[in-house]
Amino acid sequence: MTKLPLALLLSAAAAVHAEEPLSRIAFGSCANEHRPQPVWKAINELKPQLFILMGDNVYADSADPAKLKASYDALAAIAEFGTLRENTPILATWDDHDYGRNDAGAEWEGKKASKAAFMEFFETPQDSPLRERGGIYDAKIFGPEGKRVQVILLDTRWFRGPLRKMTKEEAKETQAKSGKKIGRYLPDEQSDSSMLGDEQWKWLAEELKKPAELRLLITSIQAIPNEHGWEKWGNLPKERKKLLDCIRDNATGVLLLSGDRHLSEISLLPPETDGGPFYPLYEVTSSGLNQTGLPEEDNRFRVDGTKIYNQPNFGVIEIDWTAKDPTIAMQIRDERGKAVNEAKTTLGQLKPCSR
Repeated sequence: MTKLPLALLLSAAAAVHAEEPLSRIAFGSCANEHRPQPVWKAINELKPQLFILMGDNVYADSADPAKLKASYDALAAIAEFGTLRENTPILATWDDHDYGRNDAGAEWEGKKASKAAFMEFFETPQDSPLRERGGIYDAKIFGPEGKRVQVILLDTRWFRGPLRKMTKEEAKETQAKSGKKIGRYLPDEQSDSSMLGDEQWKWLAEELKKPAELRLLITSIQAIPNEHGWEKWGNLPKERKKLLDCIRDNATGVLLLSGDRHLSEISLLPPETDGGPFYPLYEVTSSGLNQTGLPEEDNRFRVDGTKIYNQPNFGVIEIDWTAKDPTIAMQIRDERGKAVNEAKTTLGQLKPCSR
């Protein structure tokens, strides 16, 4: 089968979905191209209408164009991923390892080379605005009026300022309290570091105002879980608050999707908690496609009845538009396609009862 260019697939998908709403979306993150990736078989069998790559799509960890290309070539050579690419529109953002260096932000000197490799692999048209602006943030809307799904892909790397690293003494203290290593960063209440940069913040507010019924806001790092010490929005408390404010002030129907952690979980920020919106805000973390992580971790926002799943996995959003109040099922599936975590809501619940 001849592989269609991604731009053509997305164009065709947009045309089809103008009439046919998205009802099954799959997503995932953290796919080490040097290890087997059997998960793609289950994803292909699911036949999603859209697949979203949420970062660490390859583990290049380099500014060398040749190494970046080799990593993407290795991903492309995986037969089942090739099948997905041939048949399913793919949207993508990056995280640190495809950005080029672990935990890197705005300071990373190799980011232009990483962007060039990203643009080439995902076949970004030469006249796309993405090629002209900083970073790779993007958004698309699928479906007819009344059944529109907006996908917003944030870039949490290109503009992100410094984080506060734990000192050796702080690391020992936190480990002694918890009995386990909980990360390398601490929240910095005084920091004015930006997560998205002025340009992207302005763009996000404008995107959230566009008409859509359901919005999938893709952030490569976690936004709601706030107790671990790894990378997260909570390391920059002012920026986390700004994100929640931006959602509250501009949009209903938002679901957060994240990756990065080499574990999966479903979190729920109750209405008006931590400065959040006036409706329940869910976050589905799916990581990794072939990476494994911690078996347990504190998260007071984890949905009751669900747990951490730390083996290879992918996420699924299924929408039943035929229901009077359309239902939304959020799932984590293992590499064979079996659901291991699930939460459900409705579009009506993703709106404030009163303001």
